[in-house]
Parts: sequence; C-alpha cells; structure tokens
Amino acid sequence: MQEQYQNRLNELKKYLENQNVDIAIIKDPKNVFYYTGFNSNPHERFMALVMDLNKGNQYLFVPALDQEIAENDSFVKKIVTISDEVNPYKVLKDTIGESVQTIGLETKVISLYQHEQLNLFFTDLNYKNIGDFISQQRMKKSQEECSKIQTAIHVIEKVMAEGIKKVKAGMTEQDFTAELEFLMRKFGAAGPSFSTIVLSGEKASLPHGSPDQKTINQGDFLLIDMGVIVDGYCSDITRTFVIGEETAKQREIYEIVRKSTEAGVNACKAGIRIGEVDIAARNVIKEAGYGQYFNNRVGHGLGIDVHEEPSVHENNDLIVESGLLFTIEPGIYIPGYGGVRIEENVYIDEEGNGKQLTSFPTELIRIG
Repeated sequence: MQEQYQNRLNELKKYLENQNVDIAIIKDPKNVFYYTGFNSNPHERFMALVMDLNKGNQYLFVPALDQEIAENDSFVKKIVTISDEVNPYKVLKDTIGESVQTIGLETKVISLYQHEQLNLFFTDLNYKNIGDFISQQRMKKSQEECSKIQTAIHVIEKVMAEGIKKVKAGMTEQDFTAELEFLMRKFGAAGPSFSTIVLSGEKASLPHGSPDQKTINQGDFLLIDMGVIVDGYCSDITRTFVIGEETAKQREIYEIVRKSTEAGVNACKAGIRIGEVDIAARNVIKEAGYGQYFNNRVGHGLGIDVHEEPSVHENNDLIVESGLLFTIEPGIYIPGYGGVRIEENVYIDEEGNGKQLTSFPTELIRIG
C-alpha cells in the first residue's frame, strides 16, 4: 500500500507542476485518505494535505487531537498539528512562507470563509481547480481497491440475508432499519456508507425516501437500499421484496426492473460510451411502457465515497475503461402505488469485461 500512496502522490505532483501550481491544499477528508491513508472527519477543524511544489515538501495538517493517529496511519510523515485556539491559516502561512502565487484547490470543497482566510494570509493569489483531476484519478480503481469494495459488498449482502429474516408485518420501517444497522456493526463494518433506506408500500415510490414510523404491512413492496464502509471503502446494494403474496402488477413491475438491471450489467465493457449502459437499462423499462416512472440516472461510481465519478447517465460520453467501478440501479417508481429498484455493483476488469461484484439473488423473494 505504501507504494500505491507514493504513486498517487507522484501523479498528482506531475499534474500540479504542469499547471504551474506553487502549493496545493487538499481538504476533502476522503481525498486526504486517498493520498495518505489517514482517515478522519475533522468536522469544523482544519485538516489538509498540503503539497509545497516550491520547496518539494508534503505536509499533513491535522487537529492536535488527531496527532497520534496521523503519525501512525499517514504515509505523509511531516505532520503539522493545529490546536483549537490558533488560526490554522496563520499556521499554514508560517509553515509554507509567503512566496506563493498560485494555489491549487478543490473548488467544490472550499467554502467562502476558507477562501477569505486564504486571501487574508496570502495576498495576490491565483487559484486553480484541482478537484476534477483528483476525481478522475480516484475514478480508476486498482485491483486492491476493488478487493476492498468486494469485502464491503460481502458484508452488506450478509446483512441483507440475515436482516430479512427479522422482518415482520406490523414492524415499523425505523425499527427494521435499526436491526439492519446493528447487523452492519456486528458483521465488521465501520458503519453505514449512507443513511439506510427502508421503504414499504406506497413509500417505495420515493427513490431517496427516509424510513419512519410507517408500519410494514402485508402486500407491501419492501425496498431496502443500504451499504457499509469497510477499511475506508463503500458498498451500495438495493433489493426489493414483497411482504406475503405479490399481485400480478407487482410481479410485472418487478420482472421489468430485474430485466433492466440485467441489461445494464450485460452492457458493461471497455470501449463504449458509459451513457450506453444507462440506455441499455432504460430501454427495457421504456419498451415495457413504464419509461415515465424512471426519471433518474442508472448509476454512479463507487469507492471511498458512496457517490463518485463516473455519473452513469445517457448523455455521458466518457469511454468505459479498465478500473471503473460503478452501480447499475434502474427502478420503476409509481407515485401513490410503490416502486422497485434492484442494484448491482460492477467493475471493469483488466481485460475490459464487466465483472459483477454483487451476488445477492434478484429473483422476487416473498417475506412472511
């Protein structure tokens, strides 16, 4: 892993040199983890990987309370600690010096306040956005990264298998969510990779709805969308079940979505536009007459963040290549009735083939 961190930093350094950047300030905690192995949420405190191109130095600025963990975990060994009573931007200036004209920043991450502080301590600055390069670098996953995501998938599929045994008609969505998140920890996850989605009955028509005190009832669709973080990497899987016996319409909708997901997975290979993956899945739903009930993209990249590049939508012209890892998750969502989503995770392997990493059954499963 040490070699991997060095290679990532070398790629970034080469890019920064080509952009004539004097220093780069990388503040997104997930990006800091990607380059250093140090994984922490600083909340309101200042934390950053700082690359000083002028002097050839790399620093990890961390809150003082994180010093021990940073010294143990970080590949970058020049640790600068910042105590709560000092201005971190003054510490940054004291460490770097004043001969700075161009700063590389993740412009999607930097707040207006942080921008004001940089202007206060470094005058006459130019800024260059380096966030897009970092996103592109992270988009291509190594075999080691794929293995970590595969481990996170194994854990969440175990949670799914055990969790559905605990569903009972009359249980609330929130109670069932609590059971699932208990199992995540029990099976070794650091926690959920996003807020667990458990939706039943007509609420299953809400693609990103939230579980509440609604009871899970006989005849309901039960949509479960969840993932875990293991060793810093995320999984994300969705399955939809029926409580009791399904109706003919429920069976019809379910089978259309199942075929749509399968078509999306089968389309995955190097050399095509990634938009073609969305189109392959979407066409199944359109041709079945339910196109108006699927109005979002078919998937997204998956890695250190649960939502990363690439965005798998029909107008994305990115050419698929080895190393991409993303979700395929079409759905049909009918307001006032309910909905179905089935989600797989796919990796484009070294031969350029789409390798499905998820294995939980997609046949309709009746619960209770």
